[in-house]
Amino acid sequence: MAKKISTSLLLFFTAMMAHSTAWAAEPVVTDTGTTSWMLTSTALVLLMVPGLAMFYGGLVRTKNVLGTMMHSFGAMVVIGVLWPLVGYALSFGPGILGGFIGWEPKYFMLQGIDDSIMSSQIPEYVFAMFQGKFAIITPALIAGAFAERVDFKGYLAFIALWCVFVYSPICHWVWAADGFLFNLGAMGAIDFAGGTVVHISSGVTGLVAALFLGARRGYPKNVMSPNNLVMTLMGAGLLWVGWFGFNAGSAIASNLATARALTVTQIAAASGAFTWLVVELLHHGKASSLGVASGILAGLVAITPAAGVVPPAGAFALGAIAAVICYLGLLLKGKLGYDDSLDAFGVHGIGGIVGALCLTFFIRPSWMADAAAKVGGTWTVWQQLGVQATAVGITVVYAAVVSLVILFIVEKTIGLRVKENDEMSGLDHSMHGEQGYGLINPN
Repeated sequence: MAKKISTSLLLFFTAMMAHSTAWAAEPVVTDTGTTSWMLTSTALVLLMVPGLAMFYGGLVRTKNVLGTMMHSFGAMVVIGVLWPLVGYALSFGPGILGGFIGWEPKYFMLQGIDDSIMSSQIPEYVFAMFQGKFAIITPALIAGAFAERVDFKGYLAFIALWCVFVYSPICHWVWAADGFLFNLGAMGAIDFAGGTVVHISSGVTGLVAALFLGARRGYPKNVMSPNNLVMTLMGAGLLWVGWFGFNAGSAIASNLATARALTVTQIAAASGAFTWLVVELLHHGKASSLGVASGILAGLVAITPAAGVVPPAGAFALGAIAAVICYLGLLLKGKLGYDDSLDAFGVHGIGGIVGALCLTFFIRPSWMADAAAKVGGTWTVWQQLGVQATAVGITVVYAAVVSLVILFIVEKTIGLRVKENDEMSGLDHSMHGEQGYGLINPN
């Protein structure tokens, strides 16, 4: 009897082990809830691009409104084609050239991911398209620095080259599993949704481009007033809404991390706008609509790298700090006299740097405890600040140097700075043969 029982138990446990092995070998199943949220987030991030077009379009002179908005839509078109061709492979493929960039042949034209379900339980198609929207909006941000003075053909060539040689390598370093900044220090450089990859890279590139191309003709002597601040405010609102997909979607989940990211995004945007409003009241005695819009963006940019690690109190602080420092940065631009037309560096570059560095002082204790456990000892705020500063420094230097090379090549071949007559007549007419508002003599 005992022998029969032991034999039965052996067969039972053998069957259970076989069942467990078969269960473990089964493919990852799609989580429909997470997939639905990621599809929504993808659409929200794409919504930010026409939102940016409206934001920038309202800030330029009437004769350049279409030309400026076309910079955003041009990025949707060019990067929208380039990303599935090679962008995704270069950014998220296994590291090559010593980890400088990624590459995976099956990612070319997304041909090898048809039935791929990621460990986050979403189809890889969704992740690829979500990340593709980041690749679209980043070069569109750059255009704000040299608005009203670039040739459209040269601009399209520039952003195509920039996506391949600047955006994709930085994206790989920071977000790919084998990226060296992803693995720097105990937990890697913190960039939850694009402080370095999106905002610092675009802001620094914008500053380099503005200096390389020179100021708009007549700047700063001639008044260059916005043509439509109503449109700019509407654009800022769309950016705020879209940013929930930008940040909360970067959790690649639908859980507590998603809720945290959404919450701190809302708080930082409001804190940035409120702080900018107060600073303007103290400085000028009036609070401007453009100031509120700028404060919203400053808060959103600063919270972008931090959305996964800071609590609400940290979001309040980051929004306020970014608003003050970006405001001072815009005052400094006036003193130095460089023509960052729509403050791409003043808001995105400076705000991204502030967020990437200052987040260190507001990280949740539980995150620091996890970092310490990973290294088997202690991990301090100052050690993480060193990691953040390294990531920021590398991004700034690399983006500046390579962007300068690309600018030089495009200017000497296709041409980037428009001719004087074309600039004076306006980009709408000279580049596109149209007029944004159908006026006879736009100015």
